[in-house]
Amino acid sequence: MANIKSAKKRISVINKKTVYNRRVKSSLKGIIKNFYSALAAENFDLAKEKLALAEKKLMQAAAKGTIHKNHASRKVSRMTLAYNKAKAE
Repeated sequence: MANIKSAKKRISVINKKTVYNRRVKSSLKGIIKNFYSALAAENFDLAKEKLALAEKKLMQAAAKGTIHKNHASRKVSRMTLAYNKAKAE
């Protein structure tokens, strides 16, 4: 356990950021799961809406530093490819 006041503050700040990051990542997982379930049900209108929402939320998380920018871009790219492939079939 930290004894120095600044170290105690850092622990508090880290805990707050951890809670925020976990909440954002959990939300992202749910949004992505909703997209893929809409795609599996061949509901392309809903899937398109979910793709737009997922892209927005992924880029927001990347901007805040919760996830890496390249990770967000890679997820969006893969989801877009999956959407286009499913729609073409």
